[in-house]
Amino acid sequence: MHDAALDFIHVGRNYGHVQALRDVSFEARKGEVVALLGPNGAGKSTAIALMLGLRAPSFGRVTVLGEDPRREGTRGRIGAMLQETALPPGVKVAELLAFQRSLYPRPLPFDAVVERGRVGDLLGLRVERLSGGQRRRVLFALAVAGDPEVLFLDEPTAGMDTESRAFFWREMDELSHSGRTILFTTHYLEEADRHARRILLLQGGRLAVDATPEQMRRRTGESTMKFSISPDWVEKVAGLLPDCRVAAHGPRVSVVTADAEAALRVLFAHDVPLHGLEVTAGSLEEALLQLQEGGDDR
Repeated sequence: MHDAALDFIHVGRNYGHVQALRDVSFEARKGEVVALLGPNGAGKSTAIALMLGLRAPSFGRVTVLGEDPRREGTRGRIGAMLQETALPPGVKVAELLAFQRSLYPRPLPFDAVVERGRVGDLLGLRVERLSGGQRRRVLFALAVAGDPEVLFLDEPTAGMDTESRAFFWREMDELSHSGRTILFTTHYLEEADRHARRILLLQGGRLAVDATPEQMRRRTGESTMKFSISPDWVEKVAGLLPDCRVAAHGPRVSVVTADAEAALRVLFAHDVPLHGLEVTAGSLEEALLQLQEGGDDR
């Protein structure tokens, strides 16, 4: 049985003579968490609009849960949290949540919506009095009010404090584990690295990359080794590895190298006492910068 929750099949979208999306194909399976990344103007907003059924493709096909997202029945299975969402002034948060629930055939219980969005302290406030971070929490509560099978989240944690961001991603992890499909955009690359199973990178309206975060990090061709040593060894390590970038933060040392195996052989040959050794691929940010500077190198 085909279990694709989202499917783009050779999709293009034109606005007059401007090609916002050019022959984009990908799929996301049920329960998958996907980060949609790319610079401003890359086509992310257009792609989300197509998946929400707010726009139709100029060519190709878009399906959500196997159906055209413009179908009324499909829309009832989708939740969205968009940046440019106007909230009606003069309405209290509790009233807005109750109205949102009424739009869906099988909404979450009101108390569950409040708990999931962490908005219990905001229910009596009118929406125009919300701060930026509070507004994002309310928008998320609205997005999950209908207990959707697919969630689209556009910069969901923008304006949230650290505690709210951590709580939000715990909720996202629970939703994905329960089989919900989540596609999100973000400028916080550590969120994409930590929570997404797949990275989709759009550049100039084309899909430049479809890979896991680990596959993306490996594109840099560099690895980072971290370990603890006594202070008198730091300068010796730098001397033993002249072609590597060595930095010390107290007893913890990081070594960025193009060949971690060779660097470790050198350190072991000189009996360097390494403690708590960790070796990771290059950062997601470095990989994205290389791709955006060099174009599509798939």
